[in-house]
Amino acid sequence: MSILEKILKSVVLNEASITEKVALSASVFKIRLQGDGIRKTNFIPGSFLRMGIGIGKEDVAMKDKIRSYSIWNINRSEGFLDVAIATHSNGIGSEWVKACKVGDTVYFKNKKGNFLADDTADSYIMVGDLSALSHLYMINRNIGKDKQVASIIYSQQKSELFPDIDGGSPFDFYELEQNPSDEIIAKLKEIVPTLKGKKMAYIAGDSRLCVALNQFFRNELNWETKLIKTKPFWNPEKKGLE
Repeated sequence: MSILEKILKSVVLNEASITEKVALSASVFKIRLQGDGIRKTNFIPGSFLRMGIGIGKEDVAMKDKIRSYSIWNINRSEGFLDVAIATHSNGIGSEWVKACKVGDTVYFKNKKGNFLADDTADSYIMVGDLSALSHLYMINRNIGKDKQVASIIYSQQKSELFPDIDGGSPFDFYELEQNPSDEIIAKLKEIVPTLKGKKMAYIAGDSRLCVALNQFFRNELNWETKLIKTKPFWNPEKKGLE
């Protein structure tokens, strides 16, 4: 293990143990982490988790040793949090989640980011793929119960999509191919006119879709930029995109 990795473990990152590993679908696992650092974290709904899953692997480049995952659920009083990790990419994150087991030690750091829950709108449209589902669940739970929420959540296989942490399914699921911008824009043209009051959009997942929908909301619907929240979780031409 390099000196930099030792510093990351001892100074920068917090330590937790895996206390639960559950298959949510054929390609997604729920991982529960438990540790004192979780009790102390300053959590804001929509935050991410930086996980040092490649620490100690000499054949892995330093830039690939840290991966980011959405915090799907957190209980600070009991000191645990949950993440949902898909295995599609076959990268280091996929390899790790397939191989990890209850009792393993994990090193992590909370990251606030900008894709956070904002409760100032009256109605919301949420769009994303499998990679964004747990994050959008967290956003949905923290914008207020009296809000109007419409959604387009998709996957190439709808059976991969999983319910929220409480077992509920507040979103509309669709079976669509990757980067289905034309199909989603057509659906948005039907949905958006039904939204009331101040409107806000959350768009996450495939970076290509994030760009296309951001342009659609700004250029065709004339929405203000601050009301369009986007977060690219992955790009087919890049490695390690958060």
